[in-house]
Amino acid sequence: MIIKRSVVSIASAMALMTLPAMASATTEIIIMNADDASEGFNDPTPVNPVGGNEGRTLGEQRLNVFKYAAKLWGKKLNSDVPIRIKANFNPLECDKDSATLGSAGPMEVNSNFPGAPKRNTWYHGALANKLLGSDDFDGKPVIQAQFNSNLGNDDCLKGSGFYLGLDGKHGQLTDLVSVLLHEFGHGLGFSNLTDGQTGRQMGGKPSAWDHFLLDTSTNKRWSDMTTTERRASAINPRKLVWMGPNVTREAPKVLSRGVPELRVTTPSRLSGSYFAGTAEFGPKLTASGFSGTAVSFSDQANGKALACKPISSGNAALLLGKIALIDRGGCNLVEKVKNAQVAGAIGVIVVDNAPGSPPPGMTGSDSTITIPSIRVTQQDGEKFKLAAQSNTGLLVTFGLKDQQLAGADSLGRVQMYTPNPYVPGSSVSHFDTIASPNLLMEPHNTDDVKRSVDSPQDLTYPLLKDIGW
Repeated sequence: MIIKRSVVSIASAMALMTLPAMASATTEIIIMNADDASEGFNDPTPVNPVGGNEGRTLGEQRLNVFKYAAKLWGKKLNSDVPIRIKANFNPLECDKDSATLGSAGPMEVNSNFPGAPKRNTWYHGALANKLLGSDDFDGKPVIQAQFNSNLGNDDCLKGSGFYLGLDGKHGQLTDLVSVLLHEFGHGLGFSNLTDGQTGRQMGGKPSAWDHFLLDTSTNKRWSDMTTTERRASAINPRKLVWMGPNVTREAPKVLSRGVPELRVTTPSRLSGSYFAGTAEFGPKLTASGFSGTAVSFSDQANGKALACKPISSGNAALLLGKIALIDRGGCNLVEKVKNAQVAGAIGVIVVDNAPGSPPPGMTGSDSTITIPSIRVTQQDGEKFKLAAQSNTGLLVTFGLKDQQLAGADSLGRVQMYTPNPYVPGSSVSHFDTIASPNLLMEPHNTDDVKRSVDSPQDLTYPLLKDIGW
């Protein structure tokens, strides 16, 4: 049988992000300016030097940051073929509360080239060239990347614009170097070319990723699944793991132990372990856990408990010494937990107000909060509220499974991001958000991510090594 070689150009960027040890060789990464005159890299607005960036115009400083991030990646990679990145700044989706920082993905992909690790499999253009040992795309850019030119404006996460310094001292601003390391990672190969939303493979062939994605519910790899099975796997929370040996070996050096969970003891029909989102405020969850009886109450005409105002004396009597079940919505989560604490509750379970799994964490800060709190899905929370009103009551414990790595399954295999519902541009092509400490290739930008792509700080480069780098 003759297997034909395939080269494909990809028109659109992929893999959105919503806010080093030396290798044996250094790879040249070339930034190709795709901005028009007076915008993006060509913006002539005068600026002062900042954090080691000596550029004198806004455009020059932006380009300096891109070159700096490209050098960081170049020192890790070992390709003899220069990597060309077509890059520019454009207004991207954003509002006062959230923003798309940037997007990146391959412009070219290749399969069945000499040296390809697997036949009939798509590889990102930069990786294909590295494995081939020559440029199969005639000097064309193999990665395209665009970044939000509006970030920090009044209608686009005001005050959180890109920090253009090279020293990492970004304060309240968004560190552009970290964002670039993330997005360049997508272009280098940290993204799946199979459409997780439809389950369809590009051109009927798997990408390199499909061979390393294992659904632990079915024990099948994506490369062996049907389109229907892949579509279901992409929304199977915390059941899709990476099977690459480099990531699995390095994970214990990077990830801490302790996976948050809620365990129900009574009633028996609900007994078991449930997903839990942790809070940035209040006491941290522990392995020994925190137990108590959960109770529900109402402070709204529709029967909901929002706890956005001081809790009435009647409801406070119900909460005294108990764990309060509180609905999300109406005010921020810190206010809800603080009001429950003042009313005498010893803990809080926040129930989401929209479908979706797993439950996100809870952001905010208040040093006066002394009770623990977690967040659960709407589906689980509604069951808990009914059980709390029954004669048997609801006895729960929430804490950490300390025998398990935060971001890996019980066998130490690192989990990929598969929320339900599917998130275009984020699902499957990122590490799961439960990873602790936070990893560079999670779908959301976090301040505590270090400027590293390798162990012991990160798992990005080990994953790229798994697929052939």
